[in-house]
Amino acid sequence: MRTARIRLRTGAAAAGVTTLVAAAVIATPLSGSATAAPAQAVPQTKAVPAVAGHQLVSGVSSPLPTQQCQAKWKIACYTPVQYRQAYHLNPLYKAGVTGKGRTIVIVDSFGSPTVQHDLDVYSKQFGMKSARVQVEKWGHVPKFDPKNSDMTGWAGETTLDVEMAHAVAPDARIVLVETAVAETEGVTGLPEMMSAEKSLIDHGVGDVITQSFGATENTFPGFDKGDFSSIGKLRYAFKDAAQHGVTVLASSGDGGATDSTADGKGYYKKRVNSWPSSDPLVTSIGGTQLHLDDQGNRTAPESVYNDNGAGGGGQSHVFGRPAFQNGEKKAVGTRRGTPDISMAAAVNGGAWVYSSFDPTAVGWDVSGGTSEASPLFSGVVALADQVAGHRVGDIDKALYTLSHRPSSGIVDVNDGTNNSYQGVTGYTAVNGYDMATGVGTVDASRFVPALARASHGG
Repeated sequence: MRTARIRLRTGAAAAGVTTLVAAAVIATPLSGSATAAPAQAVPQTKAVPAVAGHQLVSGVSSPLPTQQCQAKWKIACYTPVQYRQAYHLNPLYKAGVTGKGRTIVIVDSFGSPTVQHDLDVYSKQFGMKSARVQVEKWGHVPKFDPKNSDMTGWAGETTLDVEMAHAVAPDARIVLVETAVAETEGVTGLPEMMSAEKSLIDHGVGDVITQSFGATENTFPGFDKGDFSSIGKLRYAFKDAAQHGVTVLASSGDGGATDSTADGKGYYKKRVNSWPSSDPLVTSIGGTQLHLDDQGNRTAPESVYNDNGAGGGGQSHVFGRPAFQNGEKKAVGTRRGTPDISMAAAVNGGAWVYSSFDPTAVGWDVSGGTSEASPLFSGVVALADQVAGHRVGDIDKALYTLSHRPSSGIVDVNDGTNNSYQGVTGYTAVNGYDMATGVGTVDASRFVPALARASHGG
């Protein structure tokens, strides 16, 4: 799942000058500038990290209100305070549901050397208490080099993942797994990630795992010959998670209905999907665009994320339709369809994130992509774990069951499409399930207790 990562850099915060800088294509076309025409793929000559995230405004001294972001950069930018209002999380917090006693596992290549400091600054800025980030290094993780674009790309992803998960579940324990090999298209880096996940599961660490990465199914060895064993051999961690009642999430990507080619030099001119999002043992998290005022009140219903990037979705070419999607066969046909559910991911409406791993851009960024949505939803799952008093486990069956219950807290999204900017026709959001946003998004105050009741995890 490659993403064209584009950063709208401000330089000195007081200068007020913006320039559009196209960085390496990283994992799915994820990021873009709201002030520019849709970004085109940057040709690559080497493997690049398969990260599902975007970074826009960079190195700002302090977060700005939404109205000022719109005036200054022509994009909306949101804080965790706004997210909590928009997704109706505050009633849960008032009832003591904060994720306390539950653990979110985040997996990223290389990690970030400043992740704890950055979370502390982020939390203080928005009046939240911080949390200790337990870092687990898997393999011989190389020393962080701020001049290495692969490492800084993953550090940005790590920061986004940790801060978004904490924003939703402030009292949940966070375990960050740093792997030693960058995940790229095909199998590179994935064995290390899967073995790390299985080890933690076997040691009882983690209630929910969030994965903001993926590789296009078509790039795995043997795919062109109908041999999907290279993916099958990587599924052991997810099978282990199912046996232990651990919920596994993955970003659906940011290329709409398409994604990167195996050589990293372009994009498929047809509909493709990415793994692990496409795996039936994983809950695929797509993207929406929030429309909020400065207080976090909705000014319009959520729509499909499709602005210089688009929420990934479509039919898997590897996996057939799972039983939990039998009721949606009109939409998915005979194949596994993604996403399953969606949260905020749009570039125009990105999240404020603080980072200091890059000495040339210390400060606040606005980031988006489905790598924002997956950790946000991991926080929602941690809240449900707390309410249930146990892990809610594989939630896919529960999601589709709850989507047909009006009072369940699943909110339908029926506006927009996930057409990718590579010209491939995507999918349109309609009433009910669709391959643009899945079953929709959530009203957490109703969804969290409903999921806790409907799930029977470990």
